[in-house]
Amino acid sequence: MTIYDDDVFKMACDQFAVIADYLNIDRNHRDRLMYPKRAIAVTLPVHMDDGSTRTFQGYRVQHHLTLGPTKGGTRFAPSLSMGETAALAMWMSWKCALANLPYGGAKGGVAVDPLKLSRTELEALSRRYMQEMIPFVGPHTDIMGPDMGTNEQIMAWFMDTYSVYQGYAVNEIVTGKPVAIGGTEGRREATGRGVVYLIERAMDMLKIDPEKCTAIVQGFGNVGSVAALSLALKTGLKVIGISDAMVALYNPKGIDVKAAEQH
Repeated sequence: MTIYDDDVFKMACDQFAVIADYLNIDRNHRDRLMYPKRAIAVTLPVHMDDGSTRTFQGYRVQHHLTLGPTKGGTRFAPSLSMGETAALAMWMSWKCALANLPYGGAKGGVAVDPLKLSRTELEALSRRYMQEMIPFVGPHTDIMGPDMGTNEQIMAWFMDTYSVYQGYAVNEIVTGKPVAIGGTEGRREATGRGVVYLIERAMDMLKIDPEKCTAIVQGFGNVGSVAALSLALKTGLKVIGISDAMVALYNPKGIDVKAAEQH
């Protein structure tokens, strides 16, 4: 038993084991590459709008620092656990290494449904989470970013909270922040575009004609909506299904993705 016991972490370890066997990595190096360098669990009491105080559980896992400071998103999701966070951090390490980026992998978040919080409650939770993370993160240690359930506004709250404690503005503590405070143009669409680039590459390799294909996109947030729109407009592929946490749409004749996004 470890603090990471979770089906998602087990899946990540099983994936790594396949590659480790192929590369003939010895046991000592396997353990070093598989288990995170550091894991932080924090308790977050938040004053709610109704006058009560509710306690949330937060996590941050820094998987590997050999290539440089760790980098990874912050997820707000009801089912988030330490094990899932560790798996996501491990996958971030592999992604950074494959892209030859000078970062290790990290991930963090809070076990919460952000849609059930008011804006005031969400801000209080976001700022409290960053307050607890300040001793463990920094531009040269661990850089945060958005993920499922978080957005550029939450990144702005993170940056502001961290900066207040440092005594000066530290823009580089987070990525995915608003352009007005140092964010990057096109950041919101970047992940969805990346999905489409990979799909295009796969179709080229498999010699698949996109105009003869259909697609169903699960998730219609920052990633899914951009991916669906790009698939429809850029590749000519017909999107016949989309879904998010609230609703699913299906039309075998195709869905007007742009209209769905505006709706």
